[in-house]
Amino acid sequence: MIPRARSLRARLVVTVLVLFALACVAIGVATTVALDRFLNARQEGEVVSSADRFARAQNGQLPRPPGGQGGPGGEGGGPGGSSFLGPQPPGSVGVVFAPDGPGGTSGTVVGAERLEDDGASTSALPSSDLAELATVAPGDPPRHVELAGGEYQASAQVMNGRIYVLARETGPVSDVLARLVLIEVIVLGGAVLVTGVAAAVLVRREMRPLERVAAVAGRVGQLPLDRGEVHLAARVPDPDPGTEVGQVGTALNRMLDNVEGALAARQDSETRLRRFVADASHELRTPLAAIRGYAELSRRERDPVPPGTAHALTRISSQAERMSALVEDLLLLARLDAGRPLERADVDLTRLVLDAIGDAHVAGPGHRFIPDLPDEPVTVQGDAGRLAQVVANLLTNARTHTPEGTTVTVGLRSGPDGGALLSVRDDGPGIPPEILPRVFERFARGAESRTRAANDTPSTGLGLAIVAAVVSAHGGTVSVDSVPGRTTFTVGLPAGAPVSTTVSVPV
Repeated sequence: MIPRARSLRARLVVTVLVLFALACVAIGVATTVALDRFLNARQEGEVVSSADRFARAQNGQLPRPPGGQGGPGGEGGGPGGSSFLGPQPPGSVGVVFAPDGPGGTSGTVVGAERLEDDGASTSALPSSDLAELATVAPGDPPRHVELAGGEYQASAQVMNGRIYVLARETGPVSDVLARLVLIEVIVLGGAVLVTGVAAAVLVRREMRPLERVAAVAGRVGQLPLDRGEVHLAARVPDPDPGTEVGQVGTALNRMLDNVEGALAARQDSETRLRRFVADASHELRTPLAAIRGYAELSRRERDPVPPGTAHALTRISSQAERMSALVEDLLLLARLDAGRPLERADVDLTRLVLDAIGDAHVAGPGHRFIPDLPDEPVTVQGDAGRLAQVVANLLTNARTHTPEGTTVTVGLRSGPDGGALLSVRDDGPGIPPEILPRVFERFARGAESRTRAANDTPSTGLGLAIVAAVVSAHGGTVSVDSVPGRTTFTVGLPAGAPVSTTVSVPV
């Protein structure tokens, strides 16, 4: 089983090495088995030939060396015993049996000798070797026998009523096979090592185009595509359409062209929409101010005004004020989206929180507002007016969407990086889970579950969106965590100056 590596390059190299190693093992095993069969077959032929030569030598059908005495039984053999075994290789064993009955292989030992490794001297055979060689039947293929000197191949021949058994050592064949296995391990192991180095170099070279594609995709993946004007300058250089990697690079370039076009169209649409909202908000301020002025002027007439008309003028003035607040919020968001720079000055957040709590007490006397402030003032750099609006909107949200008697705690702490952490916590009914993910979107309303006083002005759904936009313009973060009985808004502000970049808030 191929081990799972981390990269495609490593997996390819490992796969090549494993396949090559398996091929080398198969070649080595096949070569060893083939050579073993060849050597064994050749040795069997030589053993049969040696047994025939041994039998003919014993029966005077071969010339004997000088100094030997003829005759079966090998009595009075010449030097080295060659007169008994005849011309045989060193280590050969010969036995002559006189069978006891027809076709038997066991019987009286007429003669037996072993030619030593020096090829000259001979030695007698122990009884165990004689018993083992007595089991070799004439006419059968050569068989392996275990003698005192090791493993042998033995063959028997019948001539003139006697059985001639000759055995030759199998050690030379085993030595050849052992040396072959050693050579195969060294040569094939070196081949695997060289192949691994070559495969690593070649795969690394062939993977470079794919690495360029991955690098382009990685650079594009790090771009902030969710906001602002985006220019996708990264492209795969000169992809070769004739290769698979080149086809991937071409497809990626085509996809980036389409994405860039879509992002440009989106940015153009957002720019037109922001310009329209800003222009419309700016143009609506004057007629709304006129409506409010005429309504107030009509209410101050000395002549008596019918009750119905007075009520209508009051509602006109109230709705005009609400629309004016909505227009101001839309205009502020449009300016923040356009990247208008904020003021840069030291802002005492402790003073802002105390002022906002005082205003909240007046606007919501039925709620309890508790400050949780440090002994030392907390100061950051930013726009004091916008940060005051952040605190006021968070308190207004808590007051508007919770019933009377709710406790709202405003906490302020210095951040770990020298900034500030502002939290607004209430023990109201909480925000429903389905509304929580989009609570900072524009025109997001949670009045269906967060209790609202009957005489409160309906929410515009822009308060928390303004909080998110102002905090983002200062380079900070805002989050919310809500469960029934506990809702906490947390604002993190850096210690440095506000960031002067275009801010995009979810629409």
